[in-house]
Amino acid sequence: FNFNAFFEEAKLIGSLVSMSARERIKAIQKMPETMKKKREIRNKVLQEITEKSRRRGNQCDCCAQCVRRMAVSYRRFRNSLSEYFHLLQLWQKTLKAIGGKFGTGVLSYFIFLKWLLTFNIFSFLINFSFITIPQFVAAKPNNLSFTGLEIFTGAGYFQETVLYYGFYTNTTIRKTENSASYNMQLAYIFTVGIYFVICLLSLVFSMAKSFRRNFINPQTYSGQASKLLCTWDFNITNEKAVKLKQKNLSTQIKEALFEVNREVLNFSFKERFVHFVIHLAAWVASLGTAVAACAGVYFLSINNLQLFMKGHKNDLEGQAAMLVLPIVASLLNAFIPFFYSWLGLLEHFQNPRHQIYVTVTRNIILKISIVGILCYYWLNIVSASESQCWETLVGQDIYRLVLVDFIFCLLGCLFGEFLRRIIGTTVCVNLGMPEFDIARNVLDLIYAQTLTWIGIFFSPLLPGIQMITFSIVFYVKKVSLMMNCQPPRKVWRAAQMTTLFIFLLFFPSLVGVLSVIAVTVWRLKPSKECGPFRGLSSIYAAISVWIEILKNYPGSKWVVWIYQNLFQGALFFFILSTILL
Repeated sequence: FNFNAFFEEAKLIGSLVSMSARERIKAIQKMPETMKKKREIRNKVLQEITEKSRRRGNQCDCCAQCVRRMAVSYRRFRNSLSEYFHLLQLWQKTLKAIGGKFGTGVLSYFIFLKWLLTFNIFSFLINFSFITIPQFVAAKPNNLSFTGLEIFTGAGYFQETVLYYGFYTNTTIRKTENSASYNMQLAYIFTVGIYFVICLLSLVFSMAKSFRRNFINPQTYSGQASKLLCTWDFNITNEKAVKLKQKNLSTQIKEALFEVNREVLNFSFKERFVHFVIHLAAWVASLGTAVAACAGVYFLSINNLQLFMKGHKNDLEGQAAMLVLPIVASLLNAFIPFFYSWLGLLEHFQNPRHQIYVTVTRNIILKISIVGILCYYWLNIVSASESQCWETLVGQDIYRLVLVDFIFCLLGCLFGEFLRRIIGTTVCVNLGMPEFDIARNVLDLIYAQTLTWIGIFFSPLLPGIQMITFSIVFYVKKVSLMMNCQPPRKVWRAAQMTTLFIFLLFFPSLVGVLSVIAVTVWRLKPSKECGPFRGLSSIYAAISVWIEILKNYPGSKWVVWIYQNLFQGALFFFILSTILL
């Protein structure tokens, strides 16, 4: 009889008894023992737990039993609540159907669209709560007439509403003389600032999490054997749900097998040189197209401002002229990506992921360049113009860009994918049904979200408009996908695409927007006759005035200290640069 082994086993069982159920299961699984030995240890542990609970049961009083029952009830309530929340998730069933039929590449677009929708819902709620609702207390009646054309131009009647920056007051709002005051200047700048801080942290966290999941240790989350043997959910009993789950698993396994069995072709020196020349010519053509598009947008915007300053803003001709710039910008953003997709087909990429990466890069250069030219026009030309309220003028431009981009998105589904399906199935059968263009559609979303982020400061309710447009786009794209598109001919795993989308939304989109907002707040002089910051040398001066007032209150000395030692010092900008870089 081996006493050492007996004592070691007793010690092991004692340590396992003291663990929680989950920790105990993991500890037994990690033991370098046979399955028979593990079962024996598990049975002895359960026996020891039963005996201890029996001995304890005789000593437990009524209070302890009540606490235990409450804990069990709470655990059951929490589990049932999490199941209900899972069922209430937005578009959960639709996303499963898309992923099962078209794969993770197409699914990543709709997940990204849903993610952007949550950003806009959150932005609309905080802007409406902390900026718009207080303004209703101090709002003046709108004497302008509504003609209906304002829905497309954003001017006219809307100019004197809470939609734009210029309508908001610069006074401290009080409902009655003795009631609490509400500083609109501080509410405006802190609401917008805190929202962007939350967006920045959320994007950094999501990007890090997605990068770890899909690049650092992807095998942890996408094991091939576990996907084949351990993924099935035996709680599924509905026939439609079973077929949907089968399609989803089948598509995931095909994607994983494509990654494993992908052939690496060896090209000769002549073939590699030809490919290099084709790639170089495609890049020269794409960059040249982007430069020409930016030049056209810039000169057209200058002409648009001249028409506005001549006083043609109230007649029908002037209203129609305001739509020329957003229509041209949307036309460029709609048709040039088709040219980029055609270039990608000419280049004959071996891996479809590489083709999407290149197409995404070209599209992001085009769209961000157009947005950059427009920002230069707004911050350097419009802000220095003789307009009474240049901030509202910028807000109207962004409103029109967002609305026209949404209309072109709907037209693209009708005349792009629908007509392409008709041609491919009736006129030219060899073409077949089109595939869903992931790169072009994702970049359209990033472009629209970038405009919304820039416009938040000049039009606080713009996220509400974008919230409605994104919801409509989701359903229109879903119907168009199911009716007009076919699953990708090459099935490939696109989990890493989500990381790329989040990164592009962070840089250059959000970083560029923060730069535009920073220039607006610190450098530009607000309009003298409109907006919450009228009469100040800069928007940031509102915070400096508030700090000077706080110096007279002893209880607010800590706020003054934080402002002087952190936000006015070089340490703050060093930490901010370190976080961003």
